[in-house]
Amino acid sequence: MPTIELQNVTKTFGKHVAVEGLSLTVPQGSVYGFIGPNGSGKTTTLRMIMNILYPDSGEITIFGEPLRPASCDRIGYMPEERGLYKRMKVREVLEFFGGLKNGDGIGAKVDRWLERLDLADWANKKVETLSKGMSQKVQFIATVVSQPELVLLDEPFTGLDPVNTDVIKDAILELQAQGTTVIFSTHDMSMAEKMCDYIFMIFKGVKVLDGTLAEIQDKYGTDTVRVKTGDGMSALQNLEGIERVNDFGQVQELRLAPEGNSQKILQEILKRTYVRSFEIVKPSLHDIFVRIAGPQAKEVERA
Repeated sequence: MPTIELQNVTKTFGKHVAVEGLSLTVPQGSVYGFIGPNGSGKTTTLRMIMNILYPDSGEITIFGEPLRPASCDRIGYMPEERGLYKRMKVREVLEFFGGLKNGDGIGAKVDRWLERLDLADWANKKVETLSKGMSQKVQFIATVVSQPELVLLDEPFTGLDPVNTDVIKDAILELQAQGTTVIFSTHDMSMAEKMCDYIFMIFKGVKVLDGTLAEIQDKYGTDTVRVKTGDGMSALQNLEGIERVNDFGQVQELRLAPEGNSQKILQEILKRTYVRSFEIVKPSLHDIFVRIAGPQAKEVERA
């Protein structure tokens, strides 16, 4: 049974259509990534799932039942705008939030999560004394400490250093291993590629991608060449058969034009410089995102 089903959901704010005709199915126990530019409708969708916002039309089903306030007791939600009581001590604020939904043994649960996220030494410190990264980890604990069946995380990795990013990533995967369904929105395409069972992209309120990474990449074929040369970007100027070059400094990704021939392109590059590596690959999620939402994007195509 799916954890969440949205059927033809639309939400407007005045004349602005934030979400239009959205249908989405989130399998139980999956990690589902929400991606899209700022203002595309990700947060609005999460808030409708949380019953904070009501759709103008369409249906939302949670745990096999129509969405209702009681469903929220089984959901943990970390909003993009973090909200902790700064003058409370860390353990106190976590026990407070945990007790709102499932207070059984909350003290032991809080202690376990503080140890798990390396915050035990800060348990009796006021929230206002924490760094931004530590505050974010406390917010994460407040979201999951009541052992919800569904966890919604709005931009959980924003502002975290690599160490704490790994801590939150590992915690999310631990929740999944325990059967929890996790949805998180992110602008980090690499994280979405590596972590998510399914990826959903919304653009201008419309669903434009939905599926596994492999399914999404298959849709765009193998029109990308990843190359590393002795002279980098300077050796790739004005190549025929290339639609776009994405420069990563040490490596460049070349998107072939419809008439482009990878072997001819390789031959031309070899005339200019030596080639350290040259491989035909499926487009990355980053590249697909730019194709859809970048300045040269074509008209939005519904998924």
